[in-house]
Amino acid sequence: MKIAVLTIFPEIFQSFLNTSLLSKAIKNNILSIDVINFRDFASPPHYKVDDEPYGGGAGMLLKPEPIVYAVEKVKETMKDAHVILLSASGTTFTQEKAKEYSQKENLIFICGRYEGVDQRVIDLAVDEEISIGNYVLMGGEIPSMAIIEATTRLIPNVIGNSESVITESFQENLLEAPQYTRPEEFRGLKVPNVLISGHHENIKKWRKEKALEKTKNIKPELLGRV
Repeated sequence: MKIAVLTIFPEIFQSFLNTSLLSKAIKNNILSIDVINFRDFASPPHYKVDDEPYGGGAGMLLKPEPIVYAVEKVKETMKDAHVILLSASGTTFTQEKAKEYSQKENLIFICGRYEGVDQRVIDLAVDEEISIGNYVLMGGEIPSMAIIEATTRLIPNVIGNSESVITESFQENLLEAPQYTRPEEFRGLKVPNVLISGHHENIKKWRKEKALEKTKNIKPELLGRV
């Protein structure tokens, strides 16, 4: 998979891309992630990327030209890329959406800033607006990292133990059942007997029951999709 991230703060991504499993996937050529400063596509000499909104209002808007030019340049080599604008007004990101993205070969993420982007960016260059929750951040950089991590971990060989992807939360629209490891007892709290019984069918049944119980208590809205 090839990913391009368009931002005016590329330095934010340095440690993110050079740490843990994501870094290994890049080194093993499973992933290619380019971080592009779309300020480079603004007009000299000032390379201005924002301006006051027509009609007045607080804050500044990102101008259309630098972002649209940057997307067009990236698409010269990633012609079928799916373009995602990180936006508080976008559709909420889900595990289903992560699965959808993991099947694509090319993705472009546009990281908004300030009061947002000129509508013509959306009209001309964006396939989808995505939000990671009903709150406002300073920019789209952190949301893009969250989506990249959720998406790329579903690509074969990015995670060493592929079974962990199969059994985790949101499979069958359920949260994952409680998990335990050694020691068997800690501060008076013991591991449930069924998990140390060695009876795989009983363990499977217990986990399903606990997953349903946890989902009902924490995210009951998911149960309508089961």
